[in-house]
Amino acid sequence: MSTSIFIARLLGPLFVVVGIAVPLKTQMFRAILREFGQSRALLYLAGFLGLLGGLALVLTHNLWVRDWRLIITLIGWLTIIRALVTIFQPQWIAAFAERIIESRSWLTVAAVADLLIGVILSYFGYLA
Repeated sequence: MSTSIFIARLLGPLFVVVGIAVPLKTQMFRAILREFGQSRALLYLAGFLGLLGGLALVLTHNLWVRDWRLIITLIGWLTIIRALVTIFQPQWIAAFAERIIESRSWLTVAAVADLLIGVILSYFGYLA
């Protein structure tokens, strides 16, 4: 099994579950985001783990190709960028979390994006 297929099989269902759970549990996710944005320890931990995960993705899958595998590479690089921002500018992440809490459209957009990415990755990981 190729690395791309393995990662698609790993991340696809995860993104699908989150994409479905967010609209079903909106109040719970708002509460989680509120607590997350207020905790410096959680922000740092999320940045650290995000950096670890992003680096793992990029080190194993840094493919700049014009097909579905580019999604995995972009997830890795965007995860690294977000993690660095979280570590060095946690107040930006906390402010963004607050905006998400206040706006129903942000959670909806995030849920749709997660679901779409998850379906694409699951399709190529399991069916194609």
